[in-house]
Amino acid sequence: MADMYDGQNACAENSMDTSMISIRHLCKQYPNVTPLRDINLEIKKGEVISIIGPSGTGKSTLLRCINLLETPTKGEIVVDGVITTDKKCKVNLVRQKMGMVFQSFNLFAHKSVIENIMMGQVDLLGRSRQEAYDRGMELLRTIGLADKALAYPDELSGGQKQRAAIARTLAMEPEIILFDEPTSALDPTMTGEVLSVIRRLAGQGMTMMIVTHEMKFAREVSTRILYMDQGEIYEDGTPEQIFEHPRRERTRIFIRQLKVLHAEKISRNFDFPAFMTRLEEFGRRQQMAQRRIYAMQLAVEEVLMMKLLPAAAKEGARDISLDVEYSERENLSQMRFSYSGPAIDLFDDDEDLSGRIIKGISKEMEHTFADGINHFLINI
Repeated sequence: MADMYDGQNACAENSMDTSMISIRHLCKQYPNVTPLRDINLEIKKGEVISIIGPSGTGKSTLLRCINLLETPTKGEIVVDGVITTDKKCKVNLVRQKMGMVFQSFNLFAHKSVIENIMMGQVDLLGRSRQEAYDRGMELLRTIGLADKALAYPDELSGGQKQRAAIARTLAMEPEIILFDEPTSALDPTMTGEVLSVIRRLAGQGMTMMIVTHEMKFAREVSTRILYMDQGEIYEDGTPEQIFEHPRRERTRIFIRQLKVLHAEKISRNFDFPAFMTRLEEFGRRQQMAQRRIYAMQLAVEEVLMMKLLPAAAKEGARDISLDVEYSERENLSQMRFSYSGPAIDLFDDDEDLSGRIIKGISKEMEHTFADGINHFLINI
C-alpha cells in the first residue's frame, strides 16, 4: 500500500478495518443544493449492494464520491484500508481498485472493442500488448462478444456497448465495481443482456455497488439494499426487508409506488402517449416481458379509447380511473378500470372486436357494478 501515498504516514492505513469500503460522515454540498448529508456506510468484501430511491436523491453522487470523481465536502472514505479522502493520497492508484461502469458506455469511438479493452491494461497495468489482447479476448468470450472484437462502438447495439464497457472494467482486475444506472439507456432486451453479466459477477463474489431502477433485478442479485431519500441513507436492509417489510414511512410509500401505476380523471384530453410511456417504464421496472407490456398497452387502447371514453361522451362527463398492479409472486399484472356511470359490460358481446381483443390478451376478466360505479378487472 505504501506506493499509494506521498510522504511517510501522510495517509494512514486503517489495519483494524475489515471493510472493503468504509464511509464516515460523508457530505457533498454545492452552492444551491446538498445531494449528500452525513452518509455512514460499511461495505464488506463480496457484498452486492443496490442503491434505490427517487431521482435526485444523491445515489449517483455517492458513487462518484467513492471513486473521487466528485470531491466530498466533508467526511472520510476508506477503501481497502486506504483513506482516500486524504489530500496526499495518490488517487489514480486507489482508483485501480475500483472499476466504474456508467450509463453512457464511454467507449472510445475511434478504437475497436478489443483496443478499448487493451488500453488500460497496457497503459496502467504495464501488460504487454499480447497479454492485454489475450485477457481481452478471454473476457469477450465470457460475455458473448468475441465475434465483435474488431468492431467499432458505432457498430454495436446499446446492450453490446455496455457489455464491452463491463469487459473493459474487468480487464483492470478491480476489487470493487461501481455501476451507475448501467441499463437506463437500454431497451428491455438489451437490459436483459447486461443484467445477466452483472448477475454472473455477483455469483462469482465480486464486490459491487449498483445504482439501479431495475427493482426485480436488485431484489434477486443484492445482499443489501440501500434506500436513499433527500441525500440520506434512509433505510438499509436485506432485499426481503426493503421490498416486503419496509420499516420506515418514505420507504413504504416508494415501494408501494413501484408496484402500482395510477391514473385518474381520464378524458379525451388525457395525455395517452405520456401514459403509454409511463406504462412501459412501469413494466420495465418489474422486468416484464415486452409481450406483456404490449398487452397492457393494448388493453388501455381497447378499454379506454374504444369503449369507456365513447360511453362517457354519450352520458356526459364521467369519472374514469385506472390502477395497474404487478404481483411478482403470482406473475400477474392486474388492471383495474373504474367508470362512474350506467352499468356497462365490456365483455358480454362476442361479436365486438374490442371485446374479442381484450379476451385474447387476458388470463381473467371480471365486471362488477356497485354504487353507480363500474369496476373492470383484467388480469394479464
